[in-house]
Amino acid sequence: MKKIYLYTLLSLFGTGLISSCSSSKKGGSVSEKTGYAYNKRENGGFEVAKNFKRGPGPGLVEIEGGEFIMGGSAIDIPGQDLSSYNYKREVTVTSFYMDETEVSNTDWLEYLHWIKTTFPPAGSAQNAEYYYSALPDTLVWRRPLSYNEPYVNNYLRHPAYQDYPVVGVSWVQANDYCSWRTDRVNEFLLRERGYMTSFKDKGKPAGKGTTTAAPASGEPFNTEIYLNGQIKDLGKKAPQDLSKDAKGKDNKRNVRLEDGVILQPYRLPTEAEWEYAALGLIGNTQYANINEKKIYPWNGLGITSPKKSTRGMILANFKRGKGDYMGVGGSLNDKGSITQPVRSFVPNDFGLYNMAGNVNEWVADVYRPGTFEATEGLNPYRGNEYQNKDRDPQTGELKKDPNGRGTPVMKPAISGVKQTWTELQAATVPGNGNYKPDQRGYRDEQNNLAGEITLVNDKSRVYKGGSWDDQAMWLNPAARRFLQEDESTADIGFRCAMTMLGAPEVKSAGKPQFKSKAAKPFKSK
Repeated sequence: MKKIYLYTLLSLFGTGLISSCSSSKKGGSVSEKTGYAYNKRENGGFEVAKNFKRGPGPGLVEIEGGEFIMGGSAIDIPGQDLSSYNYKREVTVTSFYMDETEVSNTDWLEYLHWIKTTFPPAGSAQNAEYYYSALPDTLVWRRPLSYNEPYVNNYLRHPAYQDYPVVGVSWVQANDYCSWRTDRVNEFLLRERGYMTSFKDKGKPAGKGTTTAAPASGEPFNTEIYLNGQIKDLGKKAPQDLSKDAKGKDNKRNVRLEDGVILQPYRLPTEAEWEYAALGLIGNTQYANINEKKIYPWNGLGITSPKKSTRGMILANFKRGKGDYMGVGGSLNDKGSITQPVRSFVPNDFGLYNMAGNVNEWVADVYRPGTFEATEGLNPYRGNEYQNKDRDPQTGELKKDPNGRGTPVMKPAISGVKQTWTELQAATVPGNGNYKPDQRGYRDEQNNLAGEITLVNDKSRVYKGGSWDDQAMWLNPAARRFLQEDESTADIGFRCAMTMLGAPEVKSAGKPQFKSKAAKPFKSK
C-alpha cells in the first residue's frame, strides 16, 4: 500500500499537478526565493496556479514523444524515387496530443453550421464569402469515365456518410478549421466552468445578482482577443484580481494564460509528429530498446491480420490493384469501395485510427525533396514564419481583419534575435538587411538554382498516410507527397494536433523516479 501511494505521489510531481515550489501554508504557497506568500492581496497579489492539471482537449489522445529514425520505415523498392520517402535521420519529437480519428463529415458540418448561424450568408456579401470559402469542394469526386455523381451530391451531407472522413478540403481550409476549433473549445471550457457567462445566461441582460455581462462588441469568442483583455465577459466563478485592493464582483478579471485553463491551439501536426504517431513504436519498446521494426502502423510485414479470430482480414482501407478497390462480392476484403468510417479497423499502439489508408492527411510542413539538409534533431519542421501582432498605434490594441470577426492581422517580423525596440522597428521595414519573414526556403538549393523550373514552392504542403485510392507502398509512414495548399482531392483529409506543455513523460506511475523534496518555507527570525 505504501509503495502504491509513493508511485501515485511521484506521478503527481511528474505531471505538474503539484507545484515544484509548493511549500504549503494556510493561504497559499510561499516563494522560496523571496519569502512572500503567493496568491495574497496583501503581498501584492502575485498569483501562481496551485491546482493545474494537464490533459488533452476534446477528441485528442496523449502521444508520449521520444527518439526515432524518421524515414526509417521506408521500403527499398528498386527503381522507386527516393524523394517519395523521408530521408533517414535520427530525430526527437516531444510529447504532444493528436486526434484519435480523422475529422469527419459531421465535424465539418458542425463548423459550417456555426458559420451560417453566426454570420448568416444572407446578411452581407462578406458573410456569404466566409461561408462559401469554408465549403469542401465536392466536385473532387468527378473523374473521367466514372459515375461518381452520387458522391458529389451526397458524400458530405447525407447521414449515410456522417462518420466518414471529410475530403475536398484544402490545407488552408484545414488550418482555418483548427483555429475555429481552438476558439470553440476554449469558449466552452470558460463558460461551462463559470469563468464566463454560461451558455444558458448568454445574451440575457445583466441584472440584480448578476456578475456577468455580454461582450460589448457582440463578436464571437476569440482566444487571443480574450487573453489580450479585449473581451470582457465575467462569469460567476471569474477569478478575483488580487493585485487590486477592492474585492467582490467589481474586481473580477479574465482568465489568464498563467491560470492554466486556456488550452493550447489546435493545429495540423508536423510531418515528424505525424510519422512518429503513425509508427506507434511505443508498443514495441522495452527498456529504451525497440524490439521490432515496423513498416506499417501495425507489426509484421503483411497487410492482413495474423490473429486467429480475424486472420486474413485487411488491416487498412486501400487499393489492392489498378481496379480492385474492395474485393469480390460476398467476401469484401476491406469492406469499402471509397472511404470508411473514421473508427474503422484496429487503432495502432497510440490508440489512433486509420494512420494508414482511408484518406491521406495534411501535415503542417512545406514540402521539399531535400528536407533532411536543413532539419534539426529536435522537433524537425519546415514552415516557420516569424510574425509580430499588428497593433493600432493609437489604442495599442490588436487590429482586426476587415471582416470584423476579431482575427488579429499579422505581419512578417524579424528572426528570433533579441533587439531593442528601435532595432525591432527598423528591422521590420521591407528591404532592410535583417528582414526575414520566414524560413520555409531555408538552405533550399532548389529555389536558388538559376533557371530551374519546378512545381515545388512555399505553398507546396506535405500529405501522408496513403488512402482508399492508393496502393500499399503509400501506407508506409515514411512515404510523403505534396499538393498546393489551396488545392484539394477526394483522398486527402486531416486530423488535428495540440502541443503538450510541461514534462514529456505521460504516465510516470509504476516507473522508477528520483524522489523530490518540497522547498522549506522561509521563516524570519
